[in-house]
Amino acid sequence: MAIERIESVTYGVDDLAECTRFFSDFGLTLAEEADDRVVFTTQVGQTVVLRPVDAPDLPPSVETGPGIREVIWGVDSHGAFDALVAELRTDRAVTVVDGVAHTHDETGFGLGFAITDPVHLNYDPRRYNSSGRVERWNQPHTAIRDIRPIRICHVALNIPKEGRWDAVHFYTDRLNFRATDIVKPMGVFMQVEGDDDQHNFLLCHRPDRAGTNHTSYEVSGFDDVIEGGNHMIEKGWREARRLGRHTVGSNVFRFIHNPAGGRVEYAADMDRVDETYGPNVHEETPPHHIWVLETNRDAEQGTLPGGDGVAEPGSASQPGSTEFSEPAEPRGDFQ
Repeated sequence: MAIERIESVTYGVDDLAECTRFFSDFGLTLAEEADDRVVFTTQVGQTVVLRPVDAPDLPPSVETGPGIREVIWGVDSHGAFDALVAELRTDRAVTVVDGVAHTHDETGFGLGFAITDPVHLNYDPRRYNSSGRVERWNQPHTAIRDIRPIRICHVALNIPKEGRWDAVHFYTDRLNFRATDIVKPMGVFMQVEGDDDQHNFLLCHRPDRAGTNHTSYEVSGFDDVIEGGNHMIEKGWREARRLGRHTVGSNVFRFIHNPAGGRVEYAADMDRVDETYGPNVHEETPPHHIWVLETNRDAEQGTLPGGDGVAEPGSASQPGSTEFSEPAEPRGDFQ
């Protein structure tokens, strides 16, 4: 069995028109628009589906308000699809509608599977010059008119601390995800079998509640990350984190608050890793970023972001976090 990629992400939203404008501004392609359903596509054929938050056929919500209701993963064959359905039916209901299997994970998030059919691109990424390595002759850079995300590269979901290892082991034991970086105070980064990104999935228990964290979209380079964020600000959307480069995964990032729930991330230059990488077990949380954009005003006002980034609500550095004895412990490589 091989899960190849994220196939689709479905949101339940409060304002369908506003969320449609958001993802259009973000650079996805509008494929379908109706009164109760809007569908966008990435360049490689993944979909983002927007539905009214009270649509009766949506999976139940794990949070109040808008957010991710279902993540569908693309599998490589009908045999893999049938095997997944049969195995998961041993302990939970699985329905198959129009070739898509629908069920739920240990936290209650909607979970699905479909046969993947990726669109293969021959795109020409922006070339960069440096001394000793010239990639571009007689071709001045110009503004990137339309930032178009290539693909959904990862999804991050928040989960409660209680039962967090059961939630992770469901994906590693049942779906064959591989843990790449295990950050014990924060969460577990995982890679699907058919992809080489350092992570395709993150279960984050630091906020100690179930909900939407973010979805990340790969763009072709550093300029796309910067210009994409600038474009969204010009359109009136709010930046959630300033430009930077992550520590885990190493990708350049820029986050925007998403009216459909959580945030979206423009990402470029993610680490690619094979089976010899990790799992790396971190007893303490690594810095959120290697660097972020800093200004003189930050230094003068004493607001330099620092290596740990902005603490999530409910984290150990903020009031209201809860400590408890976890009944289900990590096993094997998670120790």
